[in-house]
Amino acid sequence: MSDSPSSGLFGDEPQSGGYLVLARKYRPRTFEDLIGQEAMVRTIANAFALNRVPHATMLTGVRGVGKTTTARLLARALNYKREGVDGPSIALEPPGEHCQAIMESRHPDVFEMDAASRTGINDIREILDSVRYAPVMARYKVYIIDEVHMLSTQAFNGLLKTLEEPPPHVKFIFATTEIRKVPVTVLSRCQRFDLKRIDSERLASHLGHICAKEGVEVDADGLALIARAAEGSARDGLSLLDQALVQKPGASVNAADVREMLGLADRGRVLDLFEAIAKGDAKTALTEARSQYDSGADPALILRDLLEVGHEAARAQALGDGAKLVGGADWAARVRALAQGLTPSQLSRLWQMLLKALEEAGKAPDPIAAVEMAMVRLCAAQSLPPPEEAARLLRDGAPA
Repeated sequence: MSDSPSSGLFGDEPQSGGYLVLARKYRPRTFEDLIGQEAMVRTIANAFALNRVPHATMLTGVRGVGKTTTARLLARALNYKREGVDGPSIALEPPGEHCQAIMESRHPDVFEMDAASRTGINDIREILDSVRYAPVMARYKVYIIDEVHMLSTQAFNGLLKTLEEPPPHVKFIFATTEIRKVPVTVLSRCQRFDLKRIDSERLASHLGHICAKEGVEVDADGLALIARAAEGSARDGLSLLDQALVQKPGASVNAADVREMLGLADRGRVLDLFEAIAKGDAKTALTEARSQYDSGADPALILRDLLEVGHEAARAQALGDGAKLVGGADWAARVRALAQGLTPSQLSRLWQMLLKALEEAGKAPDPIAAVEMAMVRLCAAQSLPPPEEAARLLRDGAPA
């Protein structure tokens, strides 16, 4: 995502004084603005430099990592032309002759199709009938097909021959979140790029830059929570940031505000709950779980937070001082104390039981009841010897 808002280049300016959401306002305008996709950008740059440009490109990745935006950037790059430059280029500043029309989806030689709503062979036949004609204005005719996995089998079969031997003036760019649903026969005819999830730290830093540009303040812990909730999607992160900024108009948004917005329990209370489980204290665990629920925490998110603590403790246990724990000094100290007080097998057992509890909470008529039953089981498991100790006792012939 870009660190600077578009200035009319995308056709995303608010109409009649309306608000433009951050996810649209900060869409990337150049390849340099793409976060975490350096490997893809380097490959494209080398392909342009060596004049080895593929006729079909497949972009895949989770929602919100920039597949459609990258497709439009590629269309601009393939048709880039300005004074002194007349060839494919990833350097898109200043904008070329065709850039604005392409990014506004109104260029006669760049066709965008949403395969989610146009899935049939007749829709593909329109493309196949038009590929034979030369471009009207640009260097290449570019066909961008979004959510390509939604095409019917007939539509895919109709594409195959043209994909294998397209006219020299035609380029195809496909985007999909479900790469496994795309036939191998189509994939084998494309150069594939897997757009990476954006790691939480990098996304939190990006969100911080945007807050500075917007003149608003969200504390570091709040941004970290938003970045984790976005699960690697820049668009989801910006949408959540938009939501966070209206929690306290004109005032600083803190981690507690973000937690309340997301339905998360307080991190300190999650640690309290995990520590009660580790001690086998069922009464405290049940009381704390119910208290968090009464305070507005979602039952499934309580279990997810416990899983996060278990994961952090396991990392601290395995990596020692090299483990980088996200949170304040007090949080890190308590997680490391948990890691020292439990064996690897105990942490692994807790993790498996929490995963099972999360599955049950999704199926139970009353999710909080499933959480409370999980607390009882987890605490009971702590009264058992660690798995490695139980194995040793059995091996040594100890009585049951």
